[in-house]
Amino acid sequence: MNKAGMRMGLFSKLFLAGLLAFTMAACDGLPRGAAVQSEIVKGADQPEADFAVYPVTKSFLPSVQHWPETGIRRYGWLSRDHGSSAQIIRPGDTVNLIIWDSSENSLLTIPGQRTARLDGMRVSETGTIFMPYIGKVRIADRTPDSARQLLQRQIDPIVPGAQVQLSMAEGRVNSVDLVGGVNAPGIVPLPDQNFSVLAAISAGGGVRPALANPQVKLVRGSSIYQTSVSRLYEDPALDTRLRGGDKVIVEEDRRYFLSLGAAGQESQFTFNRDRVSALDALSIIGGVADSRANPQGVLILREYPSSALAAGQRGPRQQRVVFTIDLTTSDGLFSAKNFHINSGDLVLATESPVNNVRTIVSIVGSAFGLINVASAAGN
Repeated sequence: MNKAGMRMGLFSKLFLAGLLAFTMAACDGLPRGAAVQSEIVKGADQPEADFAVYPVTKSFLPSVQHWPETGIRRYGWLSRDHGSSAQIIRPGDTVNLIIWDSSENSLLTIPGQRTARLDGMRVSETGTIFMPYIGKVRIADRTPDSARQLLQRQIDPIVPGAQVQLSMAEGRVNSVDLVGGVNAPGIVPLPDQNFSVLAAISAGGGVRPALANPQVKLVRGSSIYQTSVSRLYEDPALDTRLRGGDKVIVEEDRRYFLSLGAAGQESQFTFNRDRVSALDALSIIGGVADSRANPQGVLILREYPSSALAAGQRGPRQQRVVFTIDLTTSDGLFSAKNFHINSGDLVLATESPVNNVRTIVSIVGSAFGLINVASAAGN
């Protein structure tokens, strides 16, 4: 080997040593797509830590199930009760009367006619209508047949032998508003007092098929109730009956969770069912990247309200919480299946530490290749 080749070999060795030292020093700064688990949970065991870490295991699940829910507020629901199967007259309804009278000197009809029509009589706020020769008669809270019998009794002393016929049209107080989420929203009259939520949705043409996990919101006065359409389908006891003035809103489930890191997809996902488990969430995001992810380091980041830390409240030690899931053990998999995702949670698939080693080896291998090329050139 000539002197130039020797100098080149010495330079190559020095370059390799420097490259190795630089590579090891810059290990933490290597390009990668996600954090390593140790970076996220670092410092959790320190007294000044502002977050807490909880492994998701069988023994931990009973505790977390009693912690407050986070994210979009969820409302309760009403169980079904039973009402009258008949129509009930309410203030605001419209009543139409036909009075049949065959007497020659009728007070209600003109010669040659046998009927007197009193159409479009609106039931007042006090529940009354005005009848000629009788005055105000309260008919609210009665069935149409009961109201007809009452009017018949009232008119008998004045027009003996007359017959009263009554029909009604429901007004606003005897109707519900089907606000949206169905094919034909609008005002739906109550045909009876057993008219249910699903009956109203059916009257509106059914739920729009584009809605993901559609939710039913019932607004009654100042109270709000909510459940999913699928629950109403599965449990008839939840198909509660409606009252006049109710508002029924069908909308897409607004709850969501996020995914980042070495996941199949990095995006925002809506809930596709009432309860989404950690395993459901992993399936929705397309799992974790086989070549990059650490299967022992799937993290779920969640932030609780300050009220969750109040005295007497069962909850976490800190508002910020990191739940860790190990997909390489049976306990981790089963526990993930029973761990519920909350709205706003972040599912983070951390990077495998092995990737850093692979990157270093790749860099070193490339360096050796360059040195060999340089050495061959020097020779």
